[in-house]
Amino acid sequence: MMGNGDARQGVYLTHRAALIDYATPILGSREAAEDVVQDAFMRFAPARFRGAGPEQMRAYLYSIVRHLSFDVLKRRKVEQRHGGQAAPFWTLPAPSPTPEENLLICDQIRIVNQVLAEFPQEVRIAVEMHRFGGFTLEEVAAHLDISLATAHRHVRKVMVALALRLDRRD
Repeated sequence: MMGNGDARQGVYLTHRAALIDYATPILGSREAAEDVVQDAFMRFAPARFRGAGPEQMRAYLYSIVRHLSFDVLKRRKVEQRHGGQAAPFWTLPAPSPTPEENLLICDQIRIVNQVLAEFPQEVRIAVEMHRFGGFTLEEVAAHLDISLATAHRHVRKVMVALALRLDRRD
């Protein structure tokens, strides 16, 4: 007497070609249909059938193939809607800079640090808050207890010095 696992494998092997023929028109590709039928067997094999005959198992297998085929079609639509990209842009790795670009960036950071070190602490804090911290000039002025015009002058003074120093370097 065949065990339940042997019966499932027998039903699958008996109807495999017919299942592929069933899925091919839905998917438009025999290769995709073969993949779906293989996936269907992976879901079908561990299923528990108590007292189910070969006809119920066959019907269940066809149902799995049908649902998986429509899942593949939905996935294709989503991929087409997103411009054919396999993954969203935010999951793609960021391009890494070349060693030369790394050296230039490090050199620019060194120059920024040098320029900032030439100014008093209040001016440095104003620039760091506004340019690096994203604070508005009003927030900088309130934090440092200075006027808005003074906060603006501090930031402008450093930005001009940076532009001149970086321009000289090029």
